[in-house]
Amino acid sequence: MTPFKPSLVHNPVTPFKPDQGIDYDRYAKILDFHLKNGAEALALPMQQGEDVSMTDAEQRALLAFAIKHVAGRVPVIAHVSDSGTAIAVARAKHAAELGAAAIASHPPYFWHPKPAMVAEHLVQVGRATSLPFFICTPLVEDAGTHLTAEIVLDVLKKLDNVAGMVDSSMRFVFMLETLSLGREIRPGFELLCGTDMMVPNRTLGGIGVFSPLASIAPRLVRELHELCRKQQFVQARKIQEQLAELHHLVKQAGRSGLKGAMRALGRDCGEPRLPAIGLGEAELARFMERVSALPYLRAEPRGW
Repeated sequence: MTPFKPSLVHNPVTPFKPDQGIDYDRYAKILDFHLKNGAEALALPMQQGEDVSMTDAEQRALLAFAIKHVAGRVPVIAHVSDSGTAIAVARAKHAAELGAAAIASHPPYFWHPKPAMVAEHLVQVGRATSLPFFICTPLVEDAGTHLTAEIVLDVLKKLDNVAGMVDSSMRFVFMLETLSLGREIRPGFELLCGTDMMVPNRTLGGIGVFSPLASIAPRLVRELHELCRKQQFVQARKIQEQLAELHHLVKQAGRSGLKGAMRALGRDCGEPRLPAIGLGEAELARFMERVSALPYLRAEPRGW
């Protein structure tokens, strides 16, 4: 496997039209925004891209559009997760055919198979292509069976193309065990942060981030990333606290949070897709006012 070490990876949102169809004109603007603002790679469609609300055909079409539009300017990592192994395997093969640089997958969604079943699911997905494969932990606690160090190590022993793990759980013992023991099996195995809480991940030996908040504050995200890359963790603390505050504010707003904050900065990406329901008009206005008032967002780009 050719070494592939993504560092600052942006996770674009997916814009939808009022009729719930994908707005590809606006999606092109979103991709260009990330490319202009520091993305070293793109991972899509991740949870921030509302992947679980899209059909299989839509996910394939979205990936094809993104790879064609990006045209090799940065690597595109295809998120191929599904609750069904056969579906995830087919998506992985399709991603390889399109020219994706790597694939990423969570354990099966929304049910709780035994650890051996999770490991076999991930092995089948990773084995579907020769692309670098990133194992991801779910963003939410009830999305499925928790990954354990034992599951990840089992997959590592069976697959040659596992490049690393993208962790959103912030379980420190799990991260450290997986990274240290994983590198005994494969020295090049890497740990990336699946949220914008980069400082804890980097102190344990992580190399990069899949950043949701880069859609809102790409300059702040890059500044934190660079400080962490230099292991200047004391200097990074203030920015990490600012991103933690922004993360909390966005999380409080639910599915409308990320897109609502982007709208507050002049980048309207529409509403979340059903079954998610956006904030009401008055509540959204109050949320956008709170985002606009954050002093550390004044240096961030406005509009596209």
